[in-house]
Amino acid sequence: MELDKLPPVLTAGVTAENWEERRRGLVDVLAREEYGAVPPPLAGEVCVLSCRRSFAGKGMFESLRFDFSAEGERFSFPATLIYPAGGQKFPFFVLANFTSAVPDKYFPAEEVIDGGFGVISFGYNDVSADEDRFGEGAEKLFFREGDEGRCGKLSLWAWAMSRLLDYVFARGLADGEKTAAIGHSRLGKVALWAAANDVRFRYVFSNNSGCSGAALSRGKKGETLAFITRMFPHWFCEKYPAYAGREWEMPFDQHFLIAASAPRTVAVGAAAEDDWADSYSQYMACKGAEVAYRLFGMGGGFFDDAPKTGKAYGRKGLFFREREGTHCLSRADWQYYMRILRR
Repeated sequence: MELDKLPPVLTAGVTAENWEERRRGLVDVLAREEYGAVPPPLAGEVCVLSCRRSFAGKGMFESLRFDFSAEGERFSFPATLIYPAGGQKFPFFVLANFTSAVPDKYFPAEEVIDGGFGVISFGYNDVSADEDRFGEGAEKLFFREGDEGRCGKLSLWAWAMSRLLDYVFARGLADGEKTAAIGHSRLGKVALWAAANDVRFRYVFSNNSGCSGAALSRGKKGETLAFITRMFPHWFCEKYPAYAGREWEMPFDQHFLIAASAPRTVAVGAAAEDDWADSYSQYMACKGAEVAYRLFGMGGGFFDDAPKTGKAYGRKGLFFREREGTHCLSRADWQYYMRILRR
């Protein structure tokens, strides 16, 4: 991949001082051409359904319900909040997960508590079903089936991540400089998109997010734009499938998505046996986004032409690592992300 053939992250005259204008331009392109705009914030109510001491007494476990209303519609979804016992502010993860269970195979909850972190999480299907239909989930607060210009479901799940962040700030639980969006696979795409739209996420951890996430679409191996838009058209806005087979004509690529979080911290996790997500394309997207970090004297360390398994890339603000193994948000991944957030 020749990075100079990608659409440029920086245009003439962009500096650190006016970067925010260009950053917003990157987000606008992605909203218009790929994901659809994330819906606006809504004031809602949060009900604490239960609260108990847990994790051998080391932490708190709360079951929550988020209630919203708009345009004559009402919608609620559940969430779970865990944090260390004690009355201070904590580094906090907002986790978009495949299930509401805590812990589960992608979420070693007690280990995260032991590290001194809080996590607020939700099961993505509780916000909007991962199916090619609209009208029953959070979308009914904003648009109806068949509405022109509707967003895809990745944007709806990103909207939910920001509402959870609203809550931990309102509760005074989160250290505002240590707030992180995290997700795996399709939800790694969501974490990147949530952080691009909500600068209160100071960190974003995108694990094995692949096609239409942290991986360049141009020249991608494994899952392609044609496959993903055929299988999951509801994830995206209605314009995006037209780029299938025409990736080199796109006025953007996924390095825009990574750069849209600069100068905040992005860490992209990949796996050596995850050919579908394509580690090389994710590594090259990070290299393509690095120019935005250089505006701030950040970045560095992406010297290899292709990633080497087990080697951690990046220095300040932008990181990449391909570990051994398959497509999973593993304990080793959590440990890697916790190390970055801790420092």
